[in-house]
Amino acid sequence: MITILDYGAGNLRSVQNTLAEIGAEYELVHDGAGLGQAQKLILPGVGHFGQMMRALDQMQVRGALVDRIQAGVPFLGICLGLQALFERSEEAPDERGLGLFPGAIHRFSASARVPHMGWNEIEPRPGAKLVANLPAHPYLYFAHSYYAPVTDATAATCEYTVKYTAVLESKNIYGVQFHPEKSGPLGLRIVRNFVELNGC
Repeated sequence: MITILDYGAGNLRSVQNTLAEIGAEYELVHDGAGLGQAQKLILPGVGHFGQMMRALDQMQVRGALVDRIQAGVPFLGICLGLQALFERSEEAPDERGLGLFPGAIHRFSASARVPHMGWNEIEPRPGAKLVANLPAHPYLYFAHSYYAPVTDATAATCEYTVKYTAVLESKNIYGVQFHPEKSGPLGLRIVRNFVELNGC
């Protein structure tokens, strides 16, 4: 069973449809008690970093979310759900991220056309689990103005004026900057890879 944290993200329905298409059972939760039962967890996300973090705090689920991730529950953050894993974002400097990874989310340079929207190629690192069984240089669908830096946890990069993290993997924590729910068959394969993880 996949647990989806429902805080009002705009891509929630698309994520639900993707899980249904691959035959994965899921449930929506809205509170810490629901998170406490999660065996696999997805945090979808589109929109503004500050709004997302304020929503998590208003729902009083920040602590429960971090606790489940730190307890080893496989976690997938999508787009803003990946960015939330870091300490902070230039999009909302006064709001704290979840702080599971050090550093900040940055805005693309002033010379870049934002949002970075459309299909772009990612460059996976050898052994990346989330993008296993995909073509060597898959194209996936992006829609974002801010990006995560390349770190030791980066499992795939993308380049749009700067090289940044497209896929993050660290123990039980996974994140994607693109939208697998809008990336056709390759996106379905990525979500299936997460669903089929046998613990971490």
